[in-house]
Amino acid sequence: MERVPRDQEAVPLLRGDDDDNDVRTTEEPEDPTFLQRLESIVQEPLTPLTQLLLVVALVLLLLSAVFIGLFAGEYTKLKQREEAPKPTVTSTLVVTQTVAPPTPTGAPTEEVCISANCIKLSAAILSSLDTTQDPCENFFDYANGGWIASHPLPADKGSFGQFEALSVDNKRVVQHFLETPSSTSSFTTDADEQLLQKLRGFYNSCLNEDRLDEIGTEPLLRFVKTLEKLYEGESLEVTAADEKKSNKGLTAALAFLHSRGVPAFFDIQIEGDVGQDPNLMVLWFDQAPLGLPAKEYYEEESLVSLYQNVIERLFVALLNENDKQQLLPTQTLVENAAWPSWPWPPWDDEPDEDPKPNNTENAAKWAADVVAFETKLANVTLNADAYQDPFFTYNRVPLKNLTASLPQVNFPEYFAAFTTRTFPEHVIVNSPGYVEALSRLLNETESSTVEAYLVIRAALTLSPNLGMATEAWAAQRTLLETLTGIKKGAVGDRAEYCVGKVESTLGFAAGRYFVNATFGGDSREKGTKIITDIVQAFKASLPNVPWLDEESAEAAAAKADAIRVKVGYPISPDTRNPASILQYYNTVKIDEDKFFDNILSARTSEAFKMWLQLGQRRNPNEWLMWPSMVNAYFNPPANEIVFPAGILQPPFFSHDWPSYLAYGAFGQVAAHELTHAFDSAGRLYNQDGKLENWWTPESNAGFNIKQECIETQYSSYTIDDGKGGVIHVNGNLTSGENIGDTGLIQSYRAWKAQFDESKAAGNEFLLPGLNYTREQLFFISFGRIWGNTIKPAAQVQRVLTDPHSPNVYRVDGTLSNIPEFAEAFSCPTGAKLNPPNEQRCLFWS
Repeated sequence: MERVPRDQEAVPLLRGDDDDNDVRTTEEPEDPTFLQRLESIVQEPLTPLTQLLLVVALVLLLLSAVFIGLFAGEYTKLKQREEAPKPTVTSTLVVTQTVAPPTPTGAPTEEVCISANCIKLSAAILSSLDTTQDPCENFFDYANGGWIASHPLPADKGSFGQFEALSVDNKRVVQHFLETPSSTSSFTTDADEQLLQKLRGFYNSCLNEDRLDEIGTEPLLRFVKTLEKLYEGESLEVTAADEKKSNKGLTAALAFLHSRGVPAFFDIQIEGDVGQDPNLMVLWFDQAPLGLPAKEYYEEESLVSLYQNVIERLFVALLNENDKQQLLPTQTLVENAAWPSWPWPPWDDEPDEDPKPNNTENAAKWAADVVAFETKLANVTLNADAYQDPFFTYNRVPLKNLTASLPQVNFPEYFAAFTTRTFPEHVIVNSPGYVEALSRLLNETESSTVEAYLVIRAALTLSPNLGMATEAWAAQRTLLETLTGIKKGAVGDRAEYCVGKVESTLGFAAGRYFVNATFGGDSREKGTKIITDIVQAFKASLPNVPWLDEESAEAAAAKADAIRVKVGYPISPDTRNPASILQYYNTVKIDEDKFFDNILSARTSEAFKMWLQLGQRRNPNEWLMWPSMVNAYFNPPANEIVFPAGILQPPFFSHDWPSYLAYGAFGQVAAHELTHAFDSAGRLYNQDGKLENWWTPESNAGFNIKQECIETQYSSYTIDDGKGGVIHVNGNLTSGENIGDTGLIQSYRAWKAQFDESKAAGNEFLLPGLNYTREQLFFISFGRIWGNTIKPAAQVQRVLTDPHSPNVYRVDGTLSNIPEFAEAFSCPTGAKLNPPNEQRCLFWS
């Protein structure tokens, strides 16, 4: 609402001395006595404001008296406890079966931290709990019920939890320096000024919704026209028999799409040759993502129908935009007729004199053909869980083999579009069967259908970067809403969205200022100490793992020692050096008036940077995540674990937390990534990152038994499919991540190992109002980081595509395999999270 000018306000917000402008008509006595003043005040009628102020004053006095009384009582009790003789502690533990859930252990007798930060931290923990739940049966609900109740799922999101909440907080930090020049006034170098100008220009181009709506669909149509011209312009050398199905221009069109981050048919990555030299960067060939998240979706008739409708709407939006620019030729499709003559769609600049085509009918025909083609393509793709076997997806072949298997693509010309370097002699193919099946499918498909498919891949990928008033944006949004359960028409905060775009395209530049604002003091040192303590605890546990023989245990310890640990921020590009970051993004061109083009410029820059690594040695200082990201990763070929500053924030970590909380929350993140080096896939890389089965046969057999146990356990878990049924978690797909989660026990052991030293240093202090043991708080701190709410549609997509289990099972499934948890909460025998040891999947015990 528009603000009313101050000189037009009828009544001021607060009544002040200057507001009495009337002339007094009665004379007041000069120098009245104190009694006369008092009598005058008593006899004067009280105004409503005076009455209200008197009531407020009385309430404040009453509250003050209550708090003083409570403090005095608690202080007296504390002194009595300090003066009372210490009770004798026996070593006998009696476990009884009770109906009521286990409760906190009672008030601590040690000194409690009552600083403002401690009180806030304690309040955050207490507010996240739901103590009506039984921690031995449903610890996820116990640790997160309060947080979930006070954080309803936003209408514009399909899932929201502690990870997402922290990501929003981190985005606010980035947003502040993007919108507030004074916040970065301490950065005075020319390089910083150029970086900030680039960041703010990109951000503002995204934020200007009016300009985006004004531009409309034109940028997407322009992109599609370029794609069309490339597709129709290239001529491949093919035999006469293959000429009809040669899909001319496919090579140039694919190179154009891939250089702009648009997936189609195959995906190229540059990574180490794990079979021979993990530090030599080579070409990896894999299948590309589909329009729907998983191949299983193509079996669901209602969803396929919606998908086809979305594609049809995208075609209509492009054709209508072309009509608006008066560039569309007038050729019309007759019912049941063949496709229009080449090129398709006919984007010629010169319209002929035929009647205007029916965009809706043509779009419907094209959409049906595209969906039919992509359904066939989905059927020849690998299942998601096939990637859990790194030996299966490592197929090193001569480049000529790839060219022979997929003759529709001229790979030397494709490579030349990215780099002038010598072409690789070998390529690593994830699935040779997919390459051959793709070739057969392309031979069986009309060239115009292939072209239409490429257009739709571009439209689905790039339409989110248009104005929300465009039909193309609305069409893809309909699909997103259905797949994730987002409320129809619900759109989140634009600034938050635009900050996310800044992070995903210029993340290392934004990371410089994020780190400066959030990651000071000894955060990096304390975070690193937690990680190295966990590595030591892991090594110490290896001789006690019954299925691991001495030879394999020694090799595992050597691999753990060799792991590179990276914490906070990278040095390539160097977060501390703005010139280094500016050089990293030197090819990204930003125009504050062209958001769509800015996205393409950033994507192209990333693609070419990736290709420059081909044939080079690995850069050991490179990161795959930007500093503000709320995540972490283990990279097998590099044998490294990486933790951005973005996740080293509450509720995961703070440099001034007591250790039992830090090891419970961030310690789990660190232990998870370390354990990935020894999970179902990671264990098959040696300490140099080379793909090699370095385990003895006996240890291999023991590991397989434990892995099968984990797979069976998690395959028994189910989720609601939103349609009255359930879907089982894929225990094979999630086995690596579930094994990673078993690393929590290593974090617990690491905390215990350093406890005495930490307590002596004052790092195990207690918090007010938390009547729990430190052991219980360790597990509460772990459970809290997984709190989330998720729509059934989003959960289904996650189960079908994500190697991570649903959060509830990452908590309860993990804890059911850790006897120390049951001991901490005195869980009765037979409780859900305290099964008999023979029913547990004990990996590291």
